[in-house]
Amino acid sequence: MSTYAIGDIQGCLKPLQKLLKKINFDPAQDQLWIAGDLVNRGPKSLATLRYLYSIRHCVTAVLGNHDLHLLAVAWGKKRSGPADTLNAILEAPDGPILIDWLRHRKLLHTDENLGYTMVHAGIPPIWTLEQAEAYAREVEAVLQSDYVEEFLGQMYGNKPNKWKNRYIGYDRLRLITNYLTRMRFCDAEGELELTNKSAPTGLQSEQFLPWFDHPNHLCGDTRIVFGHWAALEGQAEPEHITALDTGCVWGGCLSALRLEDGELVSVKCR
Repeated sequence: MSTYAIGDIQGCLKPLQKLLKKINFDPAQDQLWIAGDLVNRGPKSLATLRYLYSIRHCVTAVLGNHDLHLLAVAWGKKRSGPADTLNAILEAPDGPILIDWLRHRKLLHTDENLGYTMVHAGIPPIWTLEQAEAYAREVEAVLQSDYVEEFLGQMYGNKPNKWKNRYIGYDRLRLITNYLTRMRFCDAEGELELTNKSAPTGLQSEQFLPWFDHPNHLCGDTRIVFGHWAALEGQAEPEHITALDTGCVWGGCLSALRLEDGELVSVKCR
């Protein structure tokens, strides 16, 4: 049995099928981790979600910002944008089943036996792994509750952008969600810089670094796999951090990391 972690699929079903064939993935024996953004922007969001639901017994997925966007659109709290490919899901007879399955996914997943943690965007340097897990559970509990509609209506926004444990209510939940599903750059105190989506360069602010580059990150050498940041092209500096979003929906690659031995396999996406 092998466990494979895959980056942002975003409705690109053919590359996913091609990648699973290349790694000889067997749903009866193997496990599939998906680092968020299962849907949207790609051409086959409905078919991708249907396929993953059909093998849900071996799928562990965390929510990405595009998955949360689908939930917000489904509950009427956000309008579908011109680049979205969500209408087929919303109009499908099995759409409600697929959406309900999606909203019951985690925001962060840890497997102590494998020694890996998976999250869509990242973990801020001011949180330990135990804190990140606890905060993720707060948001998951609301998403899976009768308050889901109210939360989705309050989810969007860039403020507050710096963690304070005294935050309560939707300010707290919004910031946790932004850390785990939208973060790229932040400062050493956890202040978010959400406007910069490019790859890190020497021209960037010395204050705002990629979340994983802060030397005193409280997660230490925890092995983390994440997606979300296609501009990295799969390159993250620390050895224990693996960037899995290799830009499939933008014509790059879809990549799978075998967690048992660290072997990385990719297929080109067109």
